[in-house]
Amino acid sequence: MQLAEPVAQSWKAELRLGFERRADRSVLADRRHDGPLVVQKPLYPEGGAVCHAIVVHPPAGIAGGDELELHARAGDGAHALLTTPGAGKWYRSGGPWAQQKLRFEVAGALEWLPQETIVFEGARARLQTEVRLQGEARFLGWEILCLGRTGSGEKFGKGEIRLDTTLYRDGRLLWLERGRIEGGGALLDSPAGLQGRPGCGTLVASGAPFDLAACRAIEGLAVTQLPGVLIARYLGDSSEQAKRLFARLWMILRPALFGREAQLPRIWST
Repeated sequence: MQLAEPVAQSWKAELRLGFERRADRSVLADRRHDGPLVVQKPLYPEGGAVCHAIVVHPPAGIAGGDELELHARAGDGAHALLTTPGAGKWYRSGGPWAQQKLRFEVAGALEWLPQETIVFEGARARLQTEVRLQGEARFLGWEILCLGRTGSGEKFGKGEIRLDTTLYRDGRLLWLERGRIEGGGALLDSPAGLQGRPGCGTLVASGAPFDLAACRAIEGLAVTQLPGVLIARYLGDSSEQAKRLFARLWMILRPALFGREAQLPRIWST
């Protein structure tokens, strides 16, 4: 008798967070989750004005068929900083797509500072990010990708990544980017593409004027100022280097954007 092939279990997970300003504190006023996507207790390493929250995906990786959705709202006067406890992983898929949707609604201030994402060879990944700013809202976020497990010599020879990012202020589109990276495709080695480098990243900031000369002085990043938004790019051999360079840029941008000195999340050191 021939046994049936095992059916892979896929995860559907949704996390909704709402931050509000109460007196002199930013508080996590609303927290709802369905499936394996949660947030740990609010942290206040900078005092009550900024609420730090660590978004945790207990399965540790995203496989074909998985669907994750994070929706965070920062109300007027509230300031939230979201990060992750470690590198995200997108596993090889036998066919189904895996999907991650991020939706941020900001009337106050929001920082999205995840650690790097490692995309395994053979993964089929869709990453969608939508940011909607209201009034004088301030936002800074980044995405860092490592194509293949470079530590073990793996390259992104098969699979596909699709990226879709939009940023609005008061309903007006400020930034739209759609990308497609095919494993083994021409873009990976093209001089006009990734130039054979496995690491890439994008940082987006909006809400204040910046010292563009100081930002561009950071070697290893390409920084562009567009109407209402600053874009920084990394292309290189190391996602760890990308995170270090983005953190340096964050240290320049944060005082202008949020009126506070940068303080690295403690979880990054554990």
